[in-house]
Amino acid sequence: MAITLFRNGTIWICASEPTESALLIHDGVIAALGDEALAMAAEHAETVEVDLDGGFLMPSFGDGHAHPMLGGLEYVGPAVRPCDSVEEIVAEVRKFAEANPDEEWIVGASYNGSLAENSLFDARWLDEAVPDRPVALRAWDYHTMWVNSVALERAGITPETPDPVIGEIPHREDGSVLGTLREWGAVDLVAAVMPERDEDVRVAALGTAADYYLARGVTWVQDAWVEPADLETYLTAAQRDALRIRFNLALYADPRHFDSQLAGFADARRRVEEAGSPLLTAHTVKFFADGIVENETGAMLTPYCTGLHEHGMTVWEGDSLAQAARRVDELGFQIHIHAIGDAAVRQALDAIEYAIESNGPRDRRPVVAHVQLVDDADLERFAKLGVIPCMQPLWAQMDALMTVLTVPRLGVERADKQYRMRSLDESGAPLALGSDWPVSSGAPLDGIATGISRRTSDGEPEGGWTPEEALTIERALGAYTAGVAEQAFAENDWGRLIPGASADLVWLAGDPRETPASQLPDVVVRATYLRGELGYSVTP
Repeated sequence: MAITLFRNGTIWICASEPTESALLIHDGVIAALGDEALAMAAEHAETVEVDLDGGFLMPSFGDGHAHPMLGGLEYVGPAVRPCDSVEEIVAEVRKFAEANPDEEWIVGASYNGSLAENSLFDARWLDEAVPDRPVALRAWDYHTMWVNSVALERAGITPETPDPVIGEIPHREDGSVLGTLREWGAVDLVAAVMPERDEDVRVAALGTAADYYLARGVTWVQDAWVEPADLETYLTAAQRDALRIRFNLALYADPRHFDSQLAGFADARRRVEEAGSPLLTAHTVKFFADGIVENETGAMLTPYCTGLHEHGMTVWEGDSLAQAARRVDELGFQIHIHAIGDAAVRQALDAIEYAIESNGPRDRRPVVAHVQLVDDADLERFAKLGVIPCMQPLWAQMDALMTVLTVPRLGVERADKQYRMRSLDESGAPLALGSDWPVSSGAPLDGIATGISRRTSDGEPEGGWTPEEALTIERALGAYTAGVAEQAFAENDWGRLIPGASADLVWLAGDPRETPASQLPDVVVRATYLRGELGYSVTP
C-alpha cells in the first residue's frame, strides 16, 4: 500500500487533543502527525497526497447500537418509510405487489407508527391493497408489525388466540383481531410462517448496509440483535469477503429459550473467530429488559398516564435477567441490555451488578442501550459499575413520535426527564452513541445535530427541549468515535487519530465544531477510509 499524506485541512485527533495540520498513513496504519508527517512524506517519493481542500479529517464514526441486516432488507420491500399517511402506505404496498406478482409474501418496513391513533393499524386497510396474499409490515420501532387478514389466517391468529408471552394482540371493539401485533412474542407468530429470505438477498442486504454507513462516515457497527440465521449470513458474507465495514455481533438472548441458547453463544463466537475475518467479531450477548414507550411496553416505576398498561412489560421476570447476565458473563461475553423505561434501566443495572459481584473483577464494559428514562437514584450507578450508556441522540427531540405517542403516555413532567445524556456524561459514565438504524437515521451527523441542540429539524422549540441535557459538539463527536471504540474494546485500534491506530477516517467538507446544529446534517461526507482504503468518496 502506498504511503498517503493528508494535508491542507483541519485534522481532529480526538476530543481531548489539539488539532493537527497533516497526517501520514502507511500500510493502513497512522504513522505520523503534523510536522513529523510532513517530514516522513518528504523522504518517500511514492507518497500519495490527499488535499483536504480546507476540510475536516477525523476518526470515522462507530455506531454503538443498530440493526444493519434489517436496514439493508428495507430496500428489498415496498418503500413505506417515506410515507406520510396510511393512504400513502397502502398505495405503496399496492404498487409493490402489482410490480412483484410472484412474491408469495409482501414484506416491508418501516412505517410511521404515529400515523394511526394509539399506533393501532387495521388489517382491512392493507386488505384493500392486497386481498389475496399475506402482507407483513414492520413499524419503524421494529417492536410492532401490521399485517393483513391473509397473514393473520396463515399465522392461525383468531379472536380466541391468547396474548403470547412477551407480546400483545390488540382487538377491535367487536372482539375481532385488529391487525397490529405488539412485541416479538406476537410478531413471532407471523414470522414463524413467513418464508425465509434467500441467502444471496440477505448477504446483499449487508452490502447495502455497508454502503449506507460508509456514505455517512461509519466504519464499525454493533449489530444489536443477531439470531442464528443472521449469524449464518454474516459468516457467508465473511467467506465471500463481502462485509466491507466492521461488525460486532450481539447474540440475542430470549428468556423463553435461554437455557438451550447458552451453549450456542459460545459456539457462535468460536465459529466467528475461526472464520478469521478482521471485520467480524461476536463478543456480545443482547438482552431486552422491556419494550418501548409508544406501545406502553417500556417498563416504568410509576404507571403510564393513559391506562392501556399500568407499568409496562418486564421481559425477564424476577431475578431471571440477573441470573442470565451472570451466566453469559461467566463465558466472557459483553452484556448489552435494551432498557427504555426507568424500571427496566434499574433491572439492567441490578443484573450487571449481580454479574460483577458473582464473577469478580474483569474488563467487561457492559452496555445499557437507549436509557430513555433513568431514575435519579440510578444515575450515578453507571459510572460506579462501569456501565456504558449507549444512547441515541436523534431521539431527544419534540417530533411527532414524541408529541403524539410518548408525552401523552408519560405526562409532561416525566417526559422532560428523557435522554439525560449530559447528566450521565458529567456523572463519569463512559457515554457512547448510536443510531438504532433503521429505527431512525443512521447518519451520525443527524444524531449529533439533535444531541447538541435538542431541537427538531424545523428548529423547534426555540432554545431546545430540556437544553440542560444537550451535549457539546466536542463531546458528541467524541462519544460517536472514541466512546464507541471503548464500547468495542478497540480504543487502541480506532476511534482516535494516533500513531499505530488503524487509519479509519472520515473526511468532512466542513468543520462540525464551527457549523450551526441545524446545518450539521448537510455537511458533506467527502470520503470514508477503512484501514487506509477508500470505502466511499464523492466528487467535490
